[in-house]
Amino acid sequence: MAPDRIEAKPSALDDSQRVTTIRVSADAPNSGQSAANSRQLGYRQSLQIPRARKGNTARQPREQGRLLASRVRRGPSRPSSGCRDKNCTAIWEAFKVVLDKDPCSVLPSDYDLFINLSRHSIPRDKSLFWENNHLLVTSFGENGRRFVPLCNILYGRVGDFLNWCRQTNASGLDYQSCPTSGDCENNPVDSFWKSASIQYARDSSGVINVMLNGSEPAGAYPVKGFFADFEIPYLQKDKITRIEIWVMHEIGGPKVESCGEGSVKLLEDRLDKMGFQYSCIDDYTPVKLLQCVEHSTHPDCALSSAAASTQREAFYAVRGACFIFPLLAAFTSVAQM
Repeated sequence: MAPDRIEAKPSALDDSQRVTTIRVSADAPNSGQSAANSRQLGYRQSLQIPRARKGNTARQPREQGRLLASRVRRGPSRPSSGCRDKNCTAIWEAFKVVLDKDPCSVLPSDYDLFINLSRHSIPRDKSLFWENNHLLVTSFGENGRRFVPLCNILYGRVGDFLNWCRQTNASGLDYQSCPTSGDCENNPVDSFWKSASIQYARDSSGVINVMLNGSEPAGAYPVKGFFADFEIPYLQKDKITRIEIWVMHEIGGPKVESCGEGSVKLLEDRLDKMGFQYSCIDDYTPVKLLQCVEHSTHPDCALSSAAASTQREAFYAVRGACFIFPLLAAFTSVAQM
């Protein structure tokens, strides 16, 4: 990706856009490297999308500038009951705090006002944490209809898949030449996601769902990662019923780790020591079915199809028996008369 720099000026928006207030329904949804390396270029982009392919997944600077502003104006795609009457102008101004600081001196606390202005409630049992499978989580969450990962929360949606910092010799936002965790720890993007992750964990309640990638060569659960360092420590034990871990394996990919193995075992031991009730499932069926949509002929999915066929046959057999037995009883009764 080699786009030129631009200056994003919110003042270029007309007054009706700049002072828009979000008004939504009160209905809830129906339903060795530093840890920060895995979340560069927006929210923890999956390791299945290599760094070398940033240009294929990132957006052009001018489009990023429009997206940042428009995401604040639109709010989350499936807003919850607490996301009403948000002052978008104030949220945008709070987000632009990075313009006042050196790109290597932006702290998570610099986003506190932005988080406080844009946070809203998360439906109970709907939080979905993850590591190394961003796109799968986004697809499975279905824009908050099924689950609500961080990228479907207003403050998470604003920065999802985007990159930003202050321009070196100007007052606008730079969407290209920004420092990564390899350059400095306190860069704008990583500090943003640290702050957002902490708040997301604090606001989560009920059953906590965690999707891990069991095909990741480095291990399903990064012991130095955003989930480990900025989410688990901030879970509110008195608000949580249990934690459910889903270890998913890529279709046709290696099964590096499963429940009770390697880094997953480390996660289980950690949760146990913290006093959380938890369970672990390998290849959680609803997610596996979604994976198989694009791999329906792959052997990994054929087994699921066979199992589904067996279940259907068993269902019809039971339903047939429910019909046949009363019928036989009726015939017997008539014969005895």
